[in-house]
Amino acid sequence: MAQTKRLRVIILKPSKYNADGFVERFRWGFMPNATIPFIRSMTAQQIGDCKIETHVIDEYVETDLDYLKLLREPSEPTLLALVGVQSHQFHRALDLAAYARKYGRAHCVMGGPHPMTCDTSMLHDRGVSFALAEAEIVWSTILSDAIEGDLRPVYGAEQRWAGRLDPPVLIPPSPRQVKRYILPIVGLYPARGCPYSCNFCSVIKIAGHAVRSQPVETTMASLRAAKSAGMRIAMFTSDNFNKYSDGPELLQAMIDEKIEIPFFVQCDTQIVRQPEFIELLGRAGCFQMFVGVESFDHETLRQAKKHHNQPNHYAEIVEACRQNGITSHFSCILGFPQDTEESMRHDLETVSSMRPDVATFYILTPLPGTEQFEDFLAQGLISEKNLDRTDGKCVTWRHPHLSAQQLTDALYRAYRQFNPWSELLAKTIRRWKDQRDFRRYAGFVTTTGYGAFSRVMAFRHRHPMSGGVGYVSLDRASDYSALRREYYDIDLAPLPSSLQLSEGDERLNRMAKLIVPLVRGASASTDGGSPLSAAN
Repeated sequence: MAQTKRLRVIILKPSKYNADGFVERFRWGFMPNATIPFIRSMTAQQIGDCKIETHVIDEYVETDLDYLKLLREPSEPTLLALVGVQSHQFHRALDLAAYARKYGRAHCVMGGPHPMTCDTSMLHDRGVSFALAEAEIVWSTILSDAIEGDLRPVYGAEQRWAGRLDPPVLIPPSPRQVKRYILPIVGLYPARGCPYSCNFCSVIKIAGHAVRSQPVETTMASLRAAKSAGMRIAMFTSDNFNKYSDGPELLQAMIDEKIEIPFFVQCDTQIVRQPEFIELLGRAGCFQMFVGVESFDHETLRQAKKHHNQPNHYAEIVEACRQNGITSHFSCILGFPQDTEESMRHDLETVSSMRPDVATFYILTPLPGTEQFEDFLAQGLISEKNLDRTDGKCVTWRHPHLSAQQLTDALYRAYRQFNPWSELLAKTIRRWKDQRDFRRYAGFVTTTGYGAFSRVMAFRHRHPMSGGVGYVSLDRASDYSALRREYYDIDLAPLPSSLQLSEGDERLNRMAKLIVPLVRGASASTDGGSPLSAAN
């Protein structure tokens, strides 16, 4: 088959179908998707003699259906890349691929958490290819095959993770793209991986146990580009920023160069043992630290294999952040197997007494591809057959002590009671005093603004972390059901088993070490400083 001289590449982040069947859309999104610009930055303008024309779409903030015209009757060969696909977005991604094949004869490939961690073999050779590995490993090959005129059924089956990360400098979202969001945020990936083995977490399946990082200069150049493009906030999407060995070097470079973009980080609870690192985060411009505390019960955490969380130290994290002008954000999970109504009320009282600036709550959702999902599926506990519901706000399994209604009521009660108006006012005043530099705007909007918004949404029984403000109802799942049957011969995708790792990926996991970044002049004062097998 002759090579094409021009290829149109559509990088599309699919939405999901709500419980009412509509595609979930918002007039304004909370933050731009980080995967879209990452893949966009890896896409050259020309490969050989073929010119590449790139379009990017975040379906969550598309308030009309004009973008579907790109998928219909294209005037030139087209590659539709469905990126960052999670399990609750899987059906929507399949439907978009079928639509693009039916009406536009496009080549279609799907990547992201679900294809990387779940067995999709029952849908191979049905008009959509699946990328089972990180983009660094497969994206150039996918582009080359699209230029040649035919995609393979699967990419990356032999290796899920790249041993070395060396992506190009990030091309930030355009002003037109950013105006669809409440805040002009850019997402960056300085490091990937998590050394722990929490049984409910998909991160270790998506990114592995080895904490791998891109060159510090790549991150710095991306920050410069973002600042020049008018981005006002950066989000470091690394799940354990305090286990990123080059973190101190990056933070010091940001200080020395006076980047002065307020940024958001995710850290594990062992950050409490790294006071020098917290101080460096504050000086570099960190305005908020997200911490997955999940539960306040030692036995619950032990059963979930989250041994490193010590609830008696949670309050110290809040105080350490406050001392350095950083707002604290605690993430909590409701409905662990050991939970009761009484224990959940006690946990809510506990987190409220610790007074983190932000708390988010989710219902325990066994995610396809995780150890917990495999375990619950084997026990016959999974009660929801529709992958659209695996979004952290729906009950998808049979709890031993709590009904679905009790769990749902507990979710929205937590948001209401954590954010009483009097406490929101007190936090606002305290925060305004604590953050006196360029971080003040970001801290105010993402704490006070979010606190008020989440309380209102909880009264409406809508999860405040759904993704945006102002629901827009356009198309729904039933509009695509005939296409789904035609191309895949299904109404719902079957609940998947986990995709097994290759021998090379298993080896990379075994070689992973738990690394604590040291600030120059500081000593390691953590029990996480010694090498630890990722299997432990």
